[in-house]
Amino acid sequence: MMKLLDHLLIEHGRLGKSQVKVTQPEDPDCVNKSQRGHTEDLSSRMKLFIVSLLFTACCAVPMDLSGKMFVFPVESATARVQLLPAESNFTSATVCFRYFSDLTRNYGLFSMASSASDNDFLVFKSAEVRRFDVFTRGQVARFDGIPSEQNTWYSMCSTWDGDSKLVQLWTNGSPSTKKAGFKGNLNGRPFIVLGQEQDSVGGGFDAGQSFVGMIGDVHMWNYVLSVCEIQAFASDLSFTPGNVINWRALEFISTGEVVLDQKLNACYRGQS
Repeated sequence: MMKLLDHLLIEHGRLGKSQVKVTQPEDPDCVNKSQRGHTEDLSSRMKLFIVSLLFTACCAVPMDLSGKMFVFPVESATARVQLLPAESNFTSATVCFRYFSDLTRNYGLFSMASSASDNDFLVFKSAEVRRFDVFTRGQVARFDGIPSEQNTWYSMCSTWDGDSKLVQLWTNGSPSTKKAGFKGNLNGRPFIVLGQEQDSVGGGFDAGQSFVGMIGDVHMWNYVLSVCEIQAFASDLSFTPGNVINWRALEFISTGEVVLDQKLNACYRGQS
C-alpha cells in the first residue's frame, strides 16, 4: 500500500508542476481575492486527491498472475508496466522472466533505475544477433552467442553478485560465461519498468527501444539464485518465488496499450 501511495504522490507532484498555472491579476485590489480563491481551489483539489488516493491504496492488493502474461502489442513510447518492489537495497540480485518477441532491433526487457543510475539493473537485447547486455549501476556486461530466435519463448535469468561483481545470463537453464559488472551495493528507491528502457527515473522512454511481444513469470530476488533454482524456473517446475518481485503476488501499475492476457499453451523452449 505504501509503495502505491509513494508512486501516486510522485505522480501528483509531477502533474501539479506541469499543469497548475498561477497568474497574477493586474488590479491590486483583486490580488488578495485571487490568492484566497486559488488557495481554496488547491486545498479542495488536494482533499479530493487524498480521498481518491486513500481509496485506491486501500483497495489495491497484490495479484496472482499465474497463467497470465503482459502483451505489448505495438511499438510505443508510453506503454509500460511499473513493478512495485519489496526491497530498495541490493548487495546481490537475480531477475528471471519468460518472453516472446519478433523484434530484430534493440529493446529493453527489464529496466530498473534509481537516482544513482538510470541503468541500475537493465537486461537489454542488442540489435546485434545473439547479443545481450546486462547493466548494473551503469556498467555493462556484454554477452554474445545467446539464443534469441524470433517468435520463440525463452526463459531468461540474470544474476549479479555485488561482492565479486560477477554477472551471468541464463537462457532456458543454460549459463553464459561470467562477466564483470558493478562492485558494491545498489541502493536508493528502485523504479522498475517492463516494456520500456528508462533514460531517467520513470521516464526518458524511446519507442525505438520499446518491447513488443509477450512477457510473464517475472520474479526478482535480493540474492544470487542457485543453479538448481534457476533450472527449475527454466523447466517451469517448483521454485522459490521472488522475495523482491513475485509474479504470484504482483503489485504493478499498467500505463498505455498493455494487455493482461492468458498465457499461451506452449512449451518454453529455445533454439540454439
